[in-house]
Amino acid sequence: MNNRYGFTFGTIRKDSDPVPEPEVLPEPKRGEEPDGQNEREREQNPGKKVVGRTKEILESVKEMGSTPLPEVKSNIHCMTIVGQIEGHLVLPPQNKTTKYEHMIPQLVALEQSQEVKGILILLNTVGGDVEAGLAIAEIIASMSKPAVSVVLGGGHSIGVPVAVSCTYSFIVPTASMTIHPIRLAGLVIGVPQTYEYLDKMQDRVVRFVVGHSDITEKKFRELMFRTGELARDIGTVLIGKEAVELGLINAVGGLGEAMKKLNDLIKEQ
Repeated sequence: MNNRYGFTFGTIRKDSDPVPEPEVLPEPKRGEEPDGQNEREREQNPGKKVVGRTKEILESVKEMGSTPLPEVKSNIHCMTIVGQIEGHLVLPPQNKTTKYEHMIPQLVALEQSQEVKGILILLNTVGGDVEAGLAIAEIIASMSKPAVSVVLGGGHSIGVPVAVSCTYSFIVPTASMTIHPIRLAGLVIGVPQTYEYLDKMQDRVVRFVVGHSDITEKKFRELMFRTGELARDIGTVLIGKEAVELGLINAVGGLGEAMKKLNDLIKEQ
């Protein structure tokens, strides 16, 4: 109340009076403003921008170079094998790599998943570790769910077994695949055992490719040891339709054809 001097006095609380509970407002969700705050700011400051969903979009453009992708529920899972397939040795940080210890657990999880019915694998790889590439190819070939591969920029070296390990394989018209013998980097001991080891490793790759494609072993070895086509090595480069004509890849096509084929395989299964 007010007295004659203009001072305001409040009521005196007794010790027995209950202490009022402070009002707790719920915290706003991320990217949202408290209830009514956006509306009040729009009314008071019509020209002022309100921070909300727009901030998240700008951050996504800044970090990823694109707006947020729409969430699409699908029974098909997409995996990419790009750069160099990294195996037992860690590659330099400037190399774009696909680590096989990351790929294998994902494939195991996809095999167990009830929601995923098919797998789409996109390849643009220069090859890499032989045993790591064969491990990825073997586990893809042994999965019960249908898988379709698409060779985009390139599926070179050990990327060839990975491409043919799927139930069906595609290659775009401009993509290329390099077939060449196995090479070793580092110390090589000049004894007969070294050659025998390389020969056995080479047979593993040849048997896998021949067993999961329509190319013959004789033709594949001929492409592998061809001279005069590569500048510093022996081997062959196949581009688009050539890989299909030789029976290495099933068909020429891109993403649309691959998705249609994968959906057909899912229905058949």
